[in-house]
Amino acid sequence: MIDRVLEAADPAALTRKYISRTGSDLRIASISHDTTQGRVYVVAVGKASIPMMAAAANQLGPSLHNGIVITKSRDQKHLEKILADSELPANISVYGAGHPISDRRSVIATVAVSKLVDKAGKRDLVLCLISGGASALLSQPILPLRDWQELTNALLASGCTINELNIVRKQLDVIKGGGLAQKAAPATCLSLILSDVVGNPLDIIGSGPTVPNPDPPEAARQVLRRYHLDQTLSPEVWQRIEDHFAMAKAEPHAVPATLKNTIIGDVRLAARAAAEAAAELGFDAQVLTTHLEGEAAEVGRVIGALAKDAPSGTCLLLGGETTVTLRGQGKGGRNQEVVLAAAMALDGEKNVVVASLATDGDDGPTGAAGAIISGETLSSARSKGIDARAYLDNNDSYNFFRQVGGLIQTGQTGTNVNDLLFILKYGATLSSTVVFD
Repeated sequence: MIDRVLEAADPAALTRKYISRTGSDLRIASISHDTTQGRVYVVAVGKASIPMMAAAANQLGPSLHNGIVITKSRDQKHLEKILADSELPANISVYGAGHPISDRRSVIATVAVSKLVDKAGKRDLVLCLISGGASALLSQPILPLRDWQELTNALLASGCTINELNIVRKQLDVIKGGGLAQKAAPATCLSLILSDVVGNPLDIIGSGPTVPNPDPPEAARQVLRRYHLDQTLSPEVWQRIEDHFAMAKAEPHAVPATLKNTIIGDVRLAARAAAEAAAELGFDAQVLTTHLEGEAAEVGRVIGALAKDAPSGTCLLLGGETTVTLRGQGKGGRNQEVVLAAAMALDGEKNVVVASLATDGDDGPTGAAGAIISGETLSSARSKGIDARAYLDNNDSYNFFRQVGGLIQTGQTGTNVNDLLFILKYGATLSSTVVFD
């Protein structure tokens, strides 16, 4: 089922579906462009930026004038390894940048993007390919970089939602909240977006670089106070943020006359693919929601209740993204924390398996994509002298599963369409034997 999910969310295939060219006539989504009248610039940002750019370059052919890719990479050596596995034309520049915390490379790459789209004139077209991770990778903060990093770290640890996080980021970064589209003006600006945000709000995905910001500055200030960042941040950083809001005006960026944003893939697409695979395996498959949100440990308990009530031979699927409020000093990710909480709720239950997957292959800073549990997981932990409650309270789900077994390790998948959670209830005709290695 996981294989089918990743196949359905393949960013190159999804990008190709929305770009076609016949001679000089280029069509992207529902917009046509005559390539004899103007140049085409392409900017790809996010965890899926390289496959999306490769697909776009293939479809555009000689129509592609210049382009920039910003992708997630640890350092220059890691970026070189990524590039060795990619096939991009010579007129595409590739930058590595930090994620989930923007770094100096993020700012350098973003400045390069600004300079590129500044070249676009009225007859030109700027195509933006946006995927999960773009908020960190494409960043030109108003605050000093160290302040920006402290703020982002504090928000990530606070338990706020991605929507709330990006409401703040849009107000404190010149490229977000329509800033990229503004720089592309007066050219036509089109975006193909692989959504990693529940409900696909265009202004939140990647912090909306090509979407006018509907939120006033006060909305960001309310988020910061809601999660007590006025107490968490250093006084100097908080004062600089307050000074900015005191001067901020609730005026959206001016954007090109022709601006279109199109969602090309999301968690619903992934959930449908999983349901089809489950049905082929003999399960009665049902997608319960693609709007799953909430504190991971609390959601895990609810998942346990759903699993107990599920009829035999059922596969229940839930897509979305939970959050984790960091209270401990452990290592983990939201998917691993969800299923650890579910394991505690399902202790001793027969014929049930729960798994949760980050579709990008990165569940927190762990190198795992998620985890899988059964009703026997806690029994296995106890036999090794491991206290599941202590690990959950310490936000240390990764080290729990590293010792007990059950980590899902896909490696970086090159896509990102939220998280997908599976509940499998086995019946008499379906094997209930589960082996974790």
